[in-house]
Order: sequence, then structure tokens, then C-alpha cells
Amino acid sequence: MKQLIVLTLLLPLLAFAGELKYLRIGEEVPSFTLKNVDGKTYTLDSIKKQNKFTVLMYIATECPVSNAYNERMVKLYDTFLKRGVAFVGINSNKQETVDAIATHSKKNSFQFPVLKDEKNIIADAYGAQVTPEVFVINPQGKLLYHGRIDDHRNPTKVTSNDLTDALEKLLAGKELTLTEPRAFGCTIKRVSND
Repeated sequence: MKQLIVLTLLLPLLAFAGELKYLRIGEEVPSFTLKNVDGKTYTLDSIKKQNKFTVLMYIATECPVSNAYNERMVKLYDTFLKRGVAFVGINSNKQETVDAIATHSKKNSFQFPVLKDEKNIIADAYGAQVTPEVFVINPQGKLLYHGRIDDHRNPTKVTSNDLTDALEKLLAGKELTLTEPRAFGCTIKRVSND
């Protein structure tokens, strides 16, 4: 009976897992064109070519873990923008509307664009699973870092500033030793591909 229950719980996960792509470090990332909450169109190609590095942040309006990072995301943007690092938020949650994202962005003083991935096509192409989850890309479109922002949702308990450390090393021309620290947060609520 226990095996039947376990199998029943695992089957949907296995079926779902087949839909996601998992990008490897050094692999070229898929390009995309998405609109922000104001209707302005952004392409990854134009963003990455204008910057030393691009940070794609999968975020959410309703996830308490993602929301615990709002101030840190603003601080990262403020710290690295002048050093040639672009930050782009992507919301792939099916239930979160453009209006809700716009309100959330304004409330949290996001100066970076937040793009709506309407049918989670981009999240699926990148293999993004949770919010917050970040991908760092170079101007050639190669994935350099994928994972978490830091190691704890409570900012007073952070012991490892993984994204900050990665960006500092990349800007200094150094090789990364930690490229895929596991992201944690709320699962992205996807549109069914049926």
C-alpha cells in the first residue's frame, strides 16, 4: 500500500519533470522576448549585449520566500548597476496578473524591469523551478551561475552571499568556484501544457 501511495505521488512529478530543460553552466541560454508590466518589450539579446553580465531573477508577488528577498534584490540592483550588471525580474506564476506584478514592483521600489512570462515558456526553457531563483549570463549568452541569492530567507541569518560573491568574482575576471548553489523558495505555479 505504501508503494502505491509513493508511486501515486511521484507520477505527476515525473511527468512534469520531462517538460523542463536543465541548463548546464557554460551552455548558451535560450533567448526571449517578453513585455514588462508597462507593456514595453524586452529581448534578452539587447539586454545582454549592453552589459557585462545579466542577472535573470525569477520572482513572485505571493511567495513569502521571494518577498523576503525584495529588499536584497533592490540592494543588489543598486550595488551592481553602475558596474555593468543588468537585473531583470521574471514572473512565471500563472495566477499572478500583470496588474498585481505592477503594484508589487512599485510597492517594493523595483527599478529593474519585471517581465511577465505568461505561459511559463521561459521558465520551462531555463528549468527555473522556484522563486527566487537566479541565472547569471555573459554578453555571449552563456550561463555562468544558476541558483540562490544567498543561503537564508532571513537576512540576519545569512552566512553565504552567493550571488554577490559570484558577481564580484566575475567582475574581477576570476573563475567561479561555486556555480550552482541550490535555490530554495516557492515552486513556480505553471500553466498546464495539455
